[in-house]
Amino acid sequence: MLIDSYGRTATDLRVSLTDRCNLRCSYCMPAEGLDWLPRPELLTDDELVRLIALAVTRLGITAVRFTGGEPLLRRGLPVVIEHVAALRPRPEISLTTNGIGLERLAGPLRAAGLDRVNVSLDTLSAEVFVQLTRRDRLADVLAGLAGAAETGLAPVKVNAVLMRGVNDSEAPALLRFCLARGYQLRFIEQMPLDAQHGWRREQMVTADEILTALRAEFCLTPADPAERGSAPAEKFLVDGGPETVGVIGSVTRPFCGACDRVRLTADGQLRNCLFARDESDLRTPLRAGASDDELAARWERCVAAKLPGHGINEIGFLQPARPMSAIGG
Repeated sequence: MLIDSYGRTATDLRVSLTDRCNLRCSYCMPAEGLDWLPRPELLTDDELVRLIALAVTRLGITAVRFTGGEPLLRRGLPVVIEHVAALRPRPEISLTTNGIGLERLAGPLRAAGLDRVNVSLDTLSAEVFVQLTRRDRLADVLAGLAGAAETGLAPVKVNAVLMRGVNDSEAPALLRFCLARGYQLRFIEQMPLDAQHGWRREQMVTADEILTALRAEFCLTPADPAERGSAPAEKFLVDGGPETVGVIGSVTRPFCGACDRVRLTADGQLRNCLFARDESDLRTPLRAGASDDELAARWERCVAAKLPGHGINEIGFLQPARPMSAIGG
């Protein structure tokens, strides 16, 4: 088991498949994009599968979420998912995506063994979508959501980040949209993970502000906290339920004490926290012929050194050198 010094057990593995993306979201990267990782530095499909298999069969990982960048840009994704789905014990397999290309890939990914998806959707306005992402692709995202639902990748979850003065008035509309289609909506506070290091606390739309906006049109009742477990989202019953909406207050309502996540980057670096300043290199020993015992020991040491919290609210907090697109959500 992957247990840290504070007694938390990591059972949820986030795997970044690429740092590349086909959007340029303003809260993630600059308009001109970033310098992508050289392809030789990326883990191959076989290397990915070996490390994931080690985590699942020997280290107690029960859930694997594929992220990016944009994971749908990884050509070998269906094959990787198929191999992970064949592991015993079989982990839950999910995917976080911007939805572009999902309409076409939902069927093959479901057939390969994908269980469910989270799709980023911050606005229902085509004009605001272009402003946020610098791409005119809202129709593709909406088609991807519909395709995922039709294919049975349920529940389809929607992640939304509200930006002050841009889309912060859309919370009720986004919830109505998701309720009408059976999607599960989760609002996420903007985090200091942008490549530009331009995040400012006063510009962030807080969890309290999001809930206030929603309560202007809906009756929200806190769900049973016992059901939350290590999930990052606080859930609220909408108009008595059974439908819910989630709010992830990573900054103002941190949930580090129950964190069960560990992250593997596309270039084979292990991170015990989204905001970690240090990484553990698995790619170099893997390519040098390290045994599973040696790799497992590195994994255990990395998780054991996990700090009690992300430190965003502490004096002297430093944003990670890597942006979200290079870490994985």
